[in-house]
Amino acid sequence: MELSNIEPQIIWKNFSKLNAVPRPSKKEEKVIAFIKEFGESLGLETIVDGVGNVIIKKPATAGMEDRKSIVLQSHLDMVCQKNNDVTFDFETEGIKMEIDGDWVKAKGTTLGADNGLGVATIMSILESSDIPHPDLEALFTIDEETGMTGAIGLQPGQLTGEILLNLDTEEDDEIDIGCAGGIDVTVTQDYQTEASKGQIVRIEVKGLQGGHSGMDIHKGFGNANIIIGRLLYKGLAKENIQLISIDGGGLRNAIPREGVALVSVRNAQEFIEEVTSGLKKEILEEFATIEPHLQINIEHSTTSEKAVSEADSRKIILVLKSLHNGVYRMSPDVKDLVESSNNVARVELKGGNLKILNLSRSSVDSSKDSVSEQLKSVSELAGMNVEFSGSYPGWKPKPGSEIVQLMEKLYIDKFKEKPQVVACHAGLECGIIGANYPAMEMVSFGPTIRGAHSPEEKANIPSAQKFWSFLKDILANIPKK
Repeated sequence: MELSNIEPQIIWKNFSKLNAVPRPSKKEEKVIAFIKEFGESLGLETIVDGVGNVIIKKPATAGMEDRKSIVLQSHLDMVCQKNNDVTFDFETEGIKMEIDGDWVKAKGTTLGADNGLGVATIMSILESSDIPHPDLEALFTIDEETGMTGAIGLQPGQLTGEILLNLDTEEDDEIDIGCAGGIDVTVTQDYQTEASKGQIVRIEVKGLQGGHSGMDIHKGFGNANIIIGRLLYKGLAKENIQLISIDGGGLRNAIPREGVALVSVRNAQEFIEEVTSGLKKEILEEFATIEPHLQINIEHSTTSEKAVSEADSRKIILVLKSLHNGVYRMSPDVKDLVESSNNVARVELKGGNLKILNLSRSSVDSSKDSVSEQLKSVSELAGMNVEFSGSYPGWKPKPGSEIVQLMEKLYIDKFKEKPQVVACHAGLECGIIGANYPAMEMVSFGPTIRGAHSPEEKANIPSAQKFWSFLKDILANIPKK
């Protein structure tokens, strides 16, 4: 079955067109041009601002001119992750999609439903001729996934809308009214290299689920960098290890699924037997239920690359073992909400150059500071350099706002059950946009998506139908000014 044959056809049609356009974060030139051309082709006022956000304005339909104006907002970029055995170039190729029962997914890569389904939905509203709505401003932001650059660069006065509907959440029974802020914590150091003194061992971790470092951080998924750190630390008990290279994880907001380390040890066979018979077995048992496809391979290898000294290697291994990963604190105020967390997202050691990328999140600034300062303290004890960057605010919930009450009522009337009014641990753009538009009411909702930020990402077809119907009802019932 082709995507064009599933309902709502208009959304899947636009999603297919969007997914044919490469749109990695920070490389959105093609998709900016695509959306600009789309708006202009409809004869609508279309603006590209100074950072690359696209704003398309559509007047109210007849009889809706006296309603509060709406901003429909989604981000253009997508997380680009693929399985190691898949050959794919995100900068030149369109996403290859398929239908699997009630789900749409990609072939070995991220699908881009985050936030492509939101973008496609807004496109569908813009091109419609039979959907009642107030004055609309469609805001398509850039670089949400790796820096919130579009939201940060959006200037005051660009928008006139009174209510913002962000279409970037992943459970169709949730109305999101708050989110976490975040900060990037980057650890670096350069080390002298030397000839390796022993035998070479290759450690590989693969087959993990990965996932969204905000929405999935509480689920207990394995982190390839943390598992490699545990294995190396175990080896220190009997060996003086020289690290040659580490290549683990990828983007800051994706839980690392795979990683490889090359090390030099005095007796490779003893090292392999020690780690394999003990800790490897224990880790596989720990994760047997939640990570059934986890593989840990520890084997003899060869390389001509030089190694970091035993003393410096020890420092690196101790830091990898010490960095906090996962939930840091649960919220005492909102049930089941992760307040703060850290994702040890990327570890790269090559030619003596070490870089460790973390993304710390929190809905409370003081807790965010505590997480990042702990990472900084541990790393500086080992003589490493630490830089904080890309900090962005959270979004404070306003559960009594008019739009939230309206959406709750409409949801109950339509679906005969109460929605979940929640705050989430992901980073949404609402908090940043709200800093420049403090009077704007905001809410976030969307269709059900699973496995965002990983090649397992998939979008639920019946949920997209539910979401589309709900959105149309909301637009038709926006209150008067």
